[in-house]
Amino acid sequence: MSSLLIIEDDLLLGEGLNRFLTNQGYQCTWLTTINDIDKHWYSADLVILDRQLPDGDSLRHLSTWLSLKALPVIVLTAKVEVEQRVEGLMSGARDYITKPFANEELLARILNQLRPIGANTLNYRSLVVDISSRSVSVGDIPITLKPKEFQLLVLLLNHQGRVFHRDELLNKVWGYQAFPTTRTVDNHILRLRQAMPCLEIETHRGVGYRLRKESS
Repeated sequence: MSSLLIIEDDLLLGEGLNRFLTNQGYQCTWLTTINDIDKHWYSADLVILDRQLPDGDSLRHLSTWLSLKALPVIVLTAKVEVEQRVEGLMSGARDYITKPFANEELLARILNQLRPIGANTLNYRSLVVDISSRSVSVGDIPITLKPKEFQLLVLLLNHQGRVFHRDELLNKVWGYQAFPTTRTVDNHILRLRQAMPCLEIETHRGVGYRLRKESS
């Protein structure tokens, strides 16, 4: 389980990010100021850093924090000018995302930063999923998936053999705010089964779904 350090003073945004990323399986620590960042920096695997904090511009301290431990840093900011984005990257940040943003985009950027070198492809029988390009194919046949279908597929592939409750899938892929019922999960599972018959997704009645682990 990767540990994320979130520094965001907007309480609504910070609480939402903390909840969303925790639901994605990350261990999150959320701070609203630069106070105490030093002692949490060592235990983090990635930092999500708001630029404008009550203490000032966080980029002024970034080089010092990175000297403690080199970490991938994604800067969140309302500053959209090219010069300001360049300044963020030149300060040591790995990535830069402007507000407002979609949680799914931030999640994709986190996955990209935490992914080990050479781990961009997932395979299951004749299925090949390229994470970086978000492309899916069965043999030589390309498969077109909607964003949530793709996210659900990757989740199942990364946890083969595990039974997921419908509520858990709903929360991990869609979050709490989007859909009121688990019927959405059922419809997306049906779509994955129809599009990729090689996926052996089992239904566990009254519980949820499991992707049968591929035989070695």
